[in-house]
Amino acid sequence: MHMDDSISDGQPEPPADTPEPGAAGERRPRGRTTLIIAAAALLGIAGGVAVGYGVQAGRAPTPLTALSQPDLAYPAKALPAGKAPDPLPASQDRRVRADGDLRKLVAPRPKGWEEDKLLTTLGWDGWLGLEGYALEFEDEDYMYGDLLDQGIRRVAGAAWKKGEHRTATVRLVQFRSGAAAADHAEDQRSYMPQTDHGAGNGGTALKGSANGRYYVYPADRKPGYMPVHRARAIFQRGDVMVDIHVYDTAPISKKDIRTLAERQLERL
Repeated sequence: MHMDDSISDGQPEPPADTPEPGAAGERRPRGRTTLIIAAAALLGIAGGVAVGYGVQAGRAPTPLTALSQPDLAYPAKALPAGKAPDPLPASQDRRVRADGDLRKLVAPRPKGWEEDKLLTTLGWDGWLGLEGYALEFEDEDYMYGDLLDQGIRRVAGAAWKKGEHRTATVRLVQFRSGAAAADHAEDQRSYMPQTDHGAGNGGTALKGSANGRYYVYPADRKPGYMPVHRARAIFQRGDVMVDIHVYDTAPISKKDIRTLAERQLERL
């Protein structure tokens, strides 16, 4: 199916192909499906709160800061009557850039990586339909309807590989509002501290992003298979939520996933 072309500002909308907070909204762990199968094939086997309130209650009220302070006005000097500030150039206006071809906002492939032709031929030429995106989650039926309710607009991305086993996927998920993009990012971050489908840790804050975090998972080891290492970065800027995954049979460092996330953040 196709998303509504009326909101694309002249750009063709990609095919629309959707997730539950908590269990239903958890991203499908590739370590249990696609990547383990691929790795096997390569192997040939394929009380404190109450005290705090009491202390605070005994303190004298703190005066509020004055509402009128110098140097808070914008612009610094008042403009002449009838004069409006010049609009931002397109290169600095995120809204203008995001309303164009979303695929162009995917960060360039890093040096040493190449396009993963297997994933590309099975996929989307830079576009991922809503149905395809929903299939990446535990409850694809729920996610399909939930993303439609949130006002998902389109999904662009890339798939890369490096060396024999390392792969990476980038998803740019655009919504009709920044609030919806932020909600979707928060839904995904909410279960990352869990050990079943999450990374089992709270991750590390992504510098330059108000809400971004990146995570390194413990190795997934199963008898007869190569170990699966995994890392993920989740953040939102404007009406675009970004989800980056890296998989390998060798350990993935925090620097590895952070570098990919920072490159994508700069692009937006």
